[in-house]
Amino acid sequence: MNKIVLLIFCLVLFASCGKNEKTEAPKTSQLNGAGATFPYPLYSKWFNEYAKINKDAKINYQSIGSGGGIKQITEGTVDFGATDSPMSDEEIKKANEKNNNSIIHIPTVIGSVVLTYNVPGLAKELNLTAETISGIFMGTIKKWNDPLIAKENPGVSLPDKDIIVCYRTDGSGTTYVFTDFLGKVSPDWKSKVGVAKDVKFPVGQGGKGNEGVTGLVKQLEYSIGYVELVYALQNKLQYALVKNSEGEFVKPSLDALTKAAEQSVAEMPDDLRLSITNAGGKGSYPISSYTYLLVYEKQKDAFKGKVLKEFLTWALSSGESYASELGYAPLPKAVIEKAMLKVNKIVVP
Repeated sequence: MNKIVLLIFCLVLFASCGKNEKTEAPKTSQLNGAGATFPYPLYSKWFNEYAKINKDAKINYQSIGSGGGIKQITEGTVDFGATDSPMSDEEIKKANEKNNNSIIHIPTVIGSVVLTYNVPGLAKELNLTAETISGIFMGTIKKWNDPLIAKENPGVSLPDKDIIVCYRTDGSGTTYVFTDFLGKVSPDWKSKVGVAKDVKFPVGQGGKGNEGVTGLVKQLEYSIGYVELVYALQNKLQYALVKNSEGEFVKPSLDALTKAAEQSVAEMPDDLRLSITNAGGKGSYPISSYTYLLVYEKQKDAFKGKVLKEFLTWALSSGESYASELGYAPLPKAVIEKAMLKVNKIVVP
């Protein structure tokens, strides 16, 4: 009998040890994020590079648009969100109250929204003003050889073809940046279409994400759409020079994006939410924007919070070096310093 009791005791002890071993297995962090398609090419690079440095960290990111990123971080279903349009005061209040926390905006890089087009036989880059862009997307400018487009492009043989407008169907930071620019320079646009992540375009065809709009423009001859620069570059699509507030037609180069940001660094508020569309200054590209990661100040999970904070610190230092090769401009030094102050405020239990 004693032998049987001893055997049962040993089996129970063995099972208990097995459970403890399972509980104490090496920790891994699956960080889940979602949001903007605008910075997706860069974020993918960042997550891959960071995984080589921190073997325990795994970062999963769903490119679903800025509206989706704000919704998911508000609902608490992701560890971080991403957006090109800063959250509104109302959105921040809702997120903070729902999660009993404080949301933080971390700017990561500067990107540009470009007007990309598919016009066969057109070798020269087009010049476009805000007035013309607004007219095209409102449907009042219908032909590629419209007098306004011809006036901005002397000597260019423009086809007598209907313009096919392509726009975003999802709640999009790219749409916000695009409409924010047009709203600043076109009273008609602001009153009739508006400035938002999701607006009702009077004409055209819709696509989901930067990928969807790029695909439409690539497929449809005589089309035009607005996308983040890297999507036009990757698909070998032409894109326009846009007239800035100084009266210059500017190509969205890295230098032009940096100049747009540098004009307003002193104006950046404490919460770092700032629009830099239609920035002043010679050589600045007028449809430029910061893009942001959204995180909560008080992290709930100690291990995941630690990894997220370490990743953000890496992204704002070593990570910035990957921006240029993918068509984004690194943050000005002064903005990096402001962003790091926010990262340092993140509380890990």
